[in-house]
Amino acid sequence: MPGVLPQSCELSSGHSLKLNSLSCSLRIFAANHGTRVHSKRIPKNLRFPRRDKLPPAFGTDLFLKKTNTDTEQTQVDPFDEEGLDLEIEEEEEEVEGDNDVVWDEDEIQAISSLFKGRIPQKPGKLGRERALPLPLPYKLRPLGLPTPKKHVKLGLAIGVSPRASVSERVYRDPRFLIGLAREIGKLPPEENASKVLNKWSRFLRKGSLSLTIRELGHMCLPDKALQTFSWAQKQPNLFPDDQILASTVEVLARSHGLKVPINLEKFACLASRGVIEAMVKGFIKGGSLNLAWKLVWVAKDHNRLLDSSIYAKLILELGKKPDRDTLVLALLEELGEREDLNLSQQDCTAIMKICIRLRKFELVESLFSWFKQSGRELSVVLYTTLIHSCYVENKYREALPVVWEMEASNCLLDLPAYRVVIKLFAALNDLPRAVRYFSKLKEAGFSPTYDIYRAIIGIYLILGRLAKVRAVCKEAEMAGFKLDKQILSQLLLVESERR
Repeated sequence: MPGVLPQSCELSSGHSLKLNSLSCSLRIFAANHGTRVHSKRIPKNLRFPRRDKLPPAFGTDLFLKKTNTDTEQTQVDPFDEEGLDLEIEEEEEEVEGDNDVVWDEDEIQAISSLFKGRIPQKPGKLGRERALPLPLPYKLRPLGLPTPKKHVKLGLAIGVSPRASVSERVYRDPRFLIGLAREIGKLPPEENASKVLNKWSRFLRKGSLSLTIRELGHMCLPDKALQTFSWAQKQPNLFPDDQILASTVEVLARSHGLKVPINLEKFACLASRGVIEAMVKGFIKGGSLNLAWKLVWVAKDHNRLLDSSIYAKLILELGKKPDRDTLVLALLEELGEREDLNLSQQDCTAIMKICIRLRKFELVESLFSWFKQSGRELSVVLYTTLIHSCYVENKYREALPVVWEMEASNCLLDLPAYRVVIKLFAALNDLPRAVRYFSKLKEAGFSPTYDIYRAIIGIYLILGRLAKVRAVCKEAEMAGFKLDKQILSQLLLVESERR
């Protein structure tokens, strides 16, 4: 054995040094093969050649580390140099891995969710409701106001093919007809409108010049409108035409340039319904209300039924003057007897306001019921008018169902609606609801008016809430309002009673 064992191993028995059995085995293995212990190692890239990189499987999480249970423990042969090197390298990698940052489960879940979808919320109130933005005042106007002009339709006429001839596309085009009126309006006063109309006569048909004549009336050129009508009378392809005649009569009646026929009864019998209505409209717009009322009454006596909107417009204009109340009542009675009643929302609201001024509250309720039964959508203006009617009639309790119905219909309240509702609850001494609507008014972006401040101050005074009275008075003064003497005297009286 002395010839087989190396010198270092022979001396090991005589000394107290204890060598590792693994290192001794390696030395024996190296001596038997005749190699040097400190020979140069094979490069790592040759010992462990890299595999081609493959893309990760779909759905795998690249941030999660494998646990120790998933990895297989490999047994390394202690006499295998390559296996020893691999074990040493794995130990070095584990040491380096210990120095890395350890991710929490929440952090790993948050990062991995970026590749899958939204971050899952923690248990709690999942259905969070975001507060709606405050409505803007200019968006709270009632729907349908102002009424658009029905006769103005830009673009090609309805039913006209793009492949139609030029005359077929032009003779009903509003842009062409309004441009024709503006070209006539640019003529000097001494020149006749026929100078322009002769150039475009081949493009005109029956009813074309109706819009041109109305536009000349809006331009305050009744003489040019009459010249246009006179030129159209000489064209066999344009006249007779009731539309041109009605437009001319309306323009001349509005400008006080129409010669009123002496025998209105004969005129009402011979003229068409459109011409009579146009004359009444012209008289109403021109301020000749007596002539308009007389013509309506003559038409009624001869069983010539006019449109309901004509009655509504005449009632609205006559209702502005207190000395015409008898005429308004006669028209209201005539309108109530008609079975073919057809009123727009604006006409219905206007008549209801006139009835409130005349203290005909039963007519207000009947008009509201009729409009509701017609199946059309009720607006905040109609609700406000009915609530105001009940408030003026001192029927405060009867107005409450209308307020609840208005709230249930999800109508956006405007400033007049808030005014009426706050004054109603102030009259009922209902402080919580009055204050609630007062707060909602300011949240909606409206500035309270003086009568609203006065109603709130009055209800606070009745209940003896002096601190609230002073706060509201200060707010009203900061808004630029000056308190009247009645409010100041009531405030002084309540303060003296408290002392």
